[in-house]
Amino acid sequence: MGPLPAAPPLNHACPPPPRGWRGRAERRPARTLPLLRDPTPGHTEHHERTFASWTARDGERAWTQGNRHSKENAMSEPIVVGTDGSDESDRALQWAAAEAVLRERPLHIVHTVESWPYKAPLFMPPDTTEQMTRAGRRLLAAARERVQERWPDLETTTALIAEDPPKALRDQSAKAFELVLGSRGRGGFASMLLGSTSLRMAAHSTVPVVIVRGDTTDRGEIVVGVDLLTDAGTLLDYAFDAAALRDARLRVVHAWQTFSTSYDADHTVAIEQTKRDLRAQVVEAYQPLRAKYPGVDVVDEIALEHSVTALSNASRNARLLVVGTHQRHWAAPQLGSTTHGVIHHAHCPIAVIPPTHGDRQEP
Repeated sequence: MGPLPAAPPLNHACPPPPRGWRGRAERRPARTLPLLRDPTPGHTEHHERTFASWTARDGERAWTQGNRHSKENAMSEPIVVGTDGSDESDRALQWAAAEAVLRERPLHIVHTVESWPYKAPLFMPPDTTEQMTRAGRRLLAAARERVQERWPDLETTTALIAEDPPKALRDQSAKAFELVLGSRGRGGFASMLLGSTSLRMAAHSTVPVVIVRGDTTDRGEIVVGVDLLTDAGTLLDYAFDAAALRDARLRVVHAWQTFSTSYDADHTVAIEQTKRDLRAQVVEAYQPLRAKYPGVDVVDEIALEHSVTALSNASRNARLLVVGTHQRHWAAPQLGSTTHGVIHHAHCPIAVIPPTHGDRQEP
């Protein structure tokens, strides 16, 4: 039998992508959508450029709304807050505004209009994007109005962004003092204790992230959890500063556990000695800040229990719980198991503090 005829060459070429499709590598930066031209009563004129036009090639300009003094304070690091109109985000807005007044910083309110896959919404009514844009404008205008009714002298700016929430919040808070978020947004399920956006930002942001949940009273202690195996300088400085601003007592908590099941006299003595040693290390960690914040009353707590349990219990009578993230040399800051557990179960707002303020990483 003779040799078989050669098979025709295979065509490995992929079909061309649909018209208008853009791959991930070609994704353009988020657009800041136009808002109300003048937020004062009686002025209802809108920019008529829609969401769709801002995702086109010629829609490269960014536009933000604020008062006449916004340019003068452009170098001041603002308090950035994300809002989506939910009850949780409204509580975050109120907390962020009070924080901005307390720290004498401007407030920047951000709302995102969800990006559609491949920027090509093929199966929705033609006016959906315009409706989403107009709804976003109204939401931001109402949020700004609520803030200025209570704090009329607070400089407030807003931004409407066509981008996924984590990326938009990361970009908008790149030069912020801190980012404030609600515990869950409109996309959250009732059974979830923390929204995915808040969790991702807490894990990857390189500025402090405050997650507003639980009791938001203006009374109570500032609680900070300290891990003696890591450098807690940045974490403690934030906690001392927060306590000084609020004229509140600062509780420094370090938790540890023993794996022994024996509770004889010798073991009890060893536990007490270990607690004394740990207390000395905790005091040594925050002692350099006593001179910087001489008016802050500090209480040490060495808890013989799981760190999540200890910090969650301490947060019951607190107005703010301060915890840190871990720095990986090859990646962005990451949530440790303690921080991850605490932000799901705390009874007050939680401030998650990164170890450094370096370059931001993609979540």
